[in-house]
Amino acid sequence: MIAFLDTSALVKLYHKEINSEKIFTTLEKINGIYLSELSKVEFRSALWKKVRTKEIDKDNAIAVISLFQNDSDKFEWINIDNNLINTASHLLYNFGGSGLCTLDSIQLASALTLKESRCLYFTEDKLLKKLLIKLKLKCY
Repeated sequence: MIAFLDTSALVKLYHKEINSEKIFTTLEKINGIYLSELSKVEFRSALWKKVRTKEIDKDNAIAVISLFQNDSDKFEWINIDNNLINTASHLLYNFGGSGLCTLDSIQLASALTLKESRCLYFTEDKLLKKLLIKLKLKCY
């Protein structure tokens, strides 16, 4: 089985939060972790938000971002291409009224590229989880 992590779940691998241990334990049984290319940007943004909200200090954020960058070859990356953007646009057409936003539509479109695989989907985002379930994808 493989796993797809959106950025909300990915951050929990690098910064101890609620559900971090559960995610680690579950991922021990996984053969590959897939991430959207978007996570490269969102991860950094999430860490800097933690600095702004004083959850962590700047030096800690820089260290965590560096660690993530060094780990990048441990992940399988889903590239953002024209097909993915078209899928994201379609998802926004269908679910924009439910609150789906631009970046989450790209995460969801990335997740959908794995729908034919035995994949477990990780997100801490309530709307994304609801949409993954609606699209009949197995959520953690």
